[in-house]
Amino acid sequence: MSKTTAFGRGGVVLGAILIQLCLGAIYAWSVFTPLLSEAGWSKLQTQLVFSLGLGFFALSMVWAGKRLAVWGPRRLTMAGGLVLGAGYVLAGLLGAANFWVLAVCIGVIGGTGIGLGYVVPIAVGIRWFPDRKGMITGLAVAGFGFGAMGWIKLAGSWGHLLDTLGLSATFMIYGALFAGLVLLGSVWMVFPEEDSAGRTTASPAAAGAGKEPKKAGLASGEMIRTLPFYLIFLTFVFGAGAGLMSIGLMKLYPMEALQRAGLSAVEASGVAGTAMAVFFSLANGLGRIIWGVVSDRLGRKRSIVLMMSLQGAAVFAFIVMAGTPALLYLGATLIGFNFGGNFALFPTLTADLFGADRVGENYPFVFLAYGAGGILGPVLGGLLGDMGNFPLAFGICGGLCWLGAALAAAARKPEPRAL
Repeated sequence: MSKTTAFGRGGVVLGAILIQLCLGAIYAWSVFTPLLSEAGWSKLQTQLVFSLGLGFFALSMVWAGKRLAVWGPRRLTMAGGLVLGAGYVLAGLLGAANFWVLAVCIGVIGGTGIGLGYVVPIAVGIRWFPDRKGMITGLAVAGFGFGAMGWIKLAGSWGHLLDTLGLSATFMIYGALFAGLVLLGSVWMVFPEEDSAGRTTASPAAAGAGKEPKKAGLASGEMIRTLPFYLIFLTFVFGAGAGLMSIGLMKLYPMEALQRAGLSAVEASGVAGTAMAVFFSLANGLGRIIWGVVSDRLGRKRSIVLMMSLQGAAVFAFIVMAGTPALLYLGATLIGFNFGGNFALFPTLTADLFGADRVGENYPFVFLAYGAGGILGPVLGGLLGDMGNFPLAFGICGGLCWLGAALAAAARKPEPRAL
């Protein structure tokens, strides 16, 4: 249903950021891994919970994209917040250090909640800002990147929740906060009004320009039969896999490298934690906004090629940067900045190639690449980490980023259908 919302387009931005701040909790997973390792978990187990969350995030988004038109954006958002919150509360109640409990509660249930809510701010934002798709998508998903810093610091050096209350209570507090904030943000999740020709009246620029015959985007069944879909899908797999592997290892690998360079375990933990919670997280959020704005000027495809090329270089360089605090902070910033760009560029490229009117339905299929990357990258990092070869994991992912840049450069827009 199309309607107006309190505070107009500004309310949509506010609601989107509130929602994404909570959905980005999955990126705070690294703050829990040291305690789980102390409890006897292997590196692979810590990464498997993270990968499950990412996989169910992507899979549930496909279902959510289909339900968006039926349930409406507000109801779908509310469902996502309640499921996400329930997953974390159950994790705290049932046994916060048990692998299978966290695999189900954080990985399956929590990941599903994220997937239900994630597509809504993107689809709603693009409809409210058809003249600035890159900018609004970047703003809409910026909270997802910024959220990790807040949740990591609240559990650690700012709120000391883990030290004072432990894992179980921290999970339950987070679950309650996630549900409450997402429900608040859902208030603004409505589509704008449309004119008699089906054009949105949300943007003055778009309203005055709508004289040409409207073109219908490709339905998801048509999109997945085109070559451009597979080119951008693989590009997203490689970009997401590199970034997600880096997130999962942003504390474990630098701690090892810094201790080899002479830092104590306590010093190395503090430096690595700051790299993830501050430098990576802030850059991740800023990258979503800045890459979105850049793409409105440079074009989506050129922006993705540039971003993937830079990410390949940054991931390769991180192999040697991780052992020096200043270089570690720089490396975390570069990887986070480029990783954040994925989430501003791929939704808008999907809208450009396959139709903005179909982005809520189509982007979840493209976003399955994020789930695939979430399995490929972290599991690769965990396996090679258990073998004592973190650098090889970063080297492989850097090379795949460069391959993704070449694939994106080859993508072309399919011909739309005239109504």
